[in-house]
Amino acid sequence: LVEMDGFEASSGVIVVAATNRADVLDKALLRPGRFDRQVMVGLPDIRGREQILNVHMRKVPIATNVKADILARGTPGFSGADLANLVNEAALLAARRGKDKVEMSDFDEAIDRIVAGLEKKTRVMNPQEKETVAYHEAGHALIAEFRSHADRVAKISIIPRGIAALGYTQQLPTEDRYLLKRSELLDRLDVFLGGRVAEELVFGDVSTGAQNDLQLATNMARHMITQYGMSDRLGLATFEEVRAPFLNPLSLPEKKIYSERTAETIDAEIAKLLDEAHQRVRGTLSAKRRLLDLLASMLLEKETVDRAALDALIKEHDAAATPTRQVEGSHAA
Repeated sequence: LVEMDGFEASSGVIVVAATNRADVLDKALLRPGRFDRQVMVGLPDIRGREQILNVHMRKVPIATNVKADILARGTPGFSGADLANLVNEAALLAARRGKDKVEMSDFDEAIDRIVAGLEKKTRVMNPQEKETVAYHEAGHALIAEFRSHADRVAKISIIPRGIAALGYTQQLPTEDRYLLKRSELLDRLDVFLGGRVAEELVFGDVSTGAQNDLQLATNMARHMITQYGMSDRLGLATFEEVRAPFLNPLSLPEKKIYSERTAETIDAEIAKLLDEAHQRVRGTLSAKRRLLDLLASMLLEKETVDRAALDALIKEHDAAATPTRQVEGSHAA
């Protein structure tokens, strides 16, 4: 710190540093004359991702069907390092397959590996488990399809990947979002519960496969109630819990800054949000039961259903469900 202050008014030396944990820095580092200029570098938006991809793709032979703008739309939340890794992973896959150039299919597989993990070919599910996973993922996908504010489904798979995932439904936003309305959060809540409710509806029982979904749904409901002021009973107040300022806050209990009565109200409001979402989802899947069965059957047959196949299935289902009007007397002998 003394060297940074220097002995002269201007030494012509600028000191630059980077960290991803600015919250734990000693305040002495941030005083005037030291690191007193801070530049926050967030994750790249869709245009930034496209430009970063173009830089890294110059280093490898790329097929003509690879479009950086499409890849940018399919990689929300990726950092610059993630995008560099994506290009490298796709190039490795293409090399293993004996290709001269990296194609779009290689990038698709690379995205799956980065987002969901490697395929676990040794993890073989029994027929009952596979059927449960198929209906679970079909439930997620159909709720996303029939919620106007949900992100668009890009792919559904029941191929085991990563440490614990037995299947996944990939959704992609149409644009970068910085604000979410209450109606949009409610639709996301519905999508989280789609898999669990599909299991209830079809099998009359539930599995442990919805653990992460329930955790995500509960966390979102809690944020809506305690941080976003989206509860009529609690009004506009926020109710955050404060961690003790120690080096390892995860090992310490959180301190509540509100009464036990308020805590009970918060719990009741969270339960109400989740119960209402459960009822909405059950109503939708009950009405779309035939389509749910068709999508689950397609997943059991193909294991992976892309956007085009999903569109074709829904179109075929809708056409079959639409009654054909007959003109009176048209089938007279």
